[in-house]
Amino acid sequence: MTRQTGGAFGDIRHSDIEVNGVRLHLAEQGEGPLVLLLHGFPESWYSWRHQFAPLAAAGYRVVAPDQRGYARSQQPAAVDAYTLLHLIGDVTALIGALGGGPAVVVGHDWGAPVAWSTAALRPDLVRGVAGLSVPPLPVSGLPPLAQSRERFGEGFYQIYFQQPGVADAELARDPHSTFRRILFSGSGDRPGADSPSAWVVPQGQALLDTVPDPEKLPDWLTEDDIAAFAADYAGHGERAFTGPLNWYRNIDRNNELLAAFDGRGIDVPALYVAGDRDMVSALIGPDALRLLLEHLTPRLHRHVTLPGAGHWTQQERPAEVNAALLDFLNQLDA
Repeated sequence: MTRQTGGAFGDIRHSDIEVNGVRLHLAEQGEGPLVLLLHGFPESWYSWRHQFAPLAAAGYRVVAPDQRGYARSQQPAAVDAYTLLHLIGDVTALIGALGGGPAVVVGHDWGAPVAWSTAALRPDLVRGVAGLSVPPLPVSGLPPLAQSRERFGEGFYQIYFQQPGVADAELARDPHSTFRRILFSGSGDRPGADSPSAWVVPQGQALLDTVPDPEKLPDWLTEDDIAAFAADYAGHGERAFTGPLNWYRNIDRNNELLAAFDGRGIDVPALYVAGDRDMVSALIGPDALRLLLEHLTPRLHRHVTLPGAGHWTQQERPAEVNAALLDFLNQLDA
């Protein structure tokens, strides 16, 4: 089934496709070589709204899925149905269903580890990879929870997310408020953004207590945008955020399943773009970031730092991100 929407972001076609037994929602625009855009937490295809038209106008077929468990896509019931192997499998199946590739894969936030790992394990299907916010990590993905617990404590958000049903209920209670709070709190416009720090929930507080509802949204984010994100999640009711949270509940399982590929680099051209006010920068640190880029992406095209930008890279700085992506795509095509 294909649907088409127009408006401020051009004509975007919407459809559903089944890959690996899971129904995924797709948004796409344009014709030409495939560029696959993978969103992060807690977003949807809509996080790429500013990228569709410019990339399509440059001659590319731009496809952004709602990834497994997110937004308009299906939510498998089992927690262990959200490992990185499942997510990489979804991307490889999508590339096959959309023409066979090779494709350029771009990921933001959680979508970045999926993109990096897909490029590492299936370079035959990926001709270029770009990560926004999250740099290239070992193929197994995020660090083990014990390591994060030791460094940031029990209140670290990735640890907090492990409690069955807790964050699920908090985030689903009022999705409109959830998106206002989380998108603002991770942005470069929040108070104290010039000194980014880890997201930690103090003992005795709830997750959303740490991200106040802003009185005014930043210029890059509108009430219509908030409503679009909330509408994407409406179909799952009380479980709206359970699928996305299950990605975090597989962090240790990912490290176990993918241990055999530890040390494997990314042997395709790469691009990394991040804001200097991104929380991820604080988690990793400049020295570790430099080592990751040097050792895991030997064919790195550029490392772009966006002054004043926070975590929502392509939404906060669409013009700069589009320019970086188009420069990368032109280099690949040349």
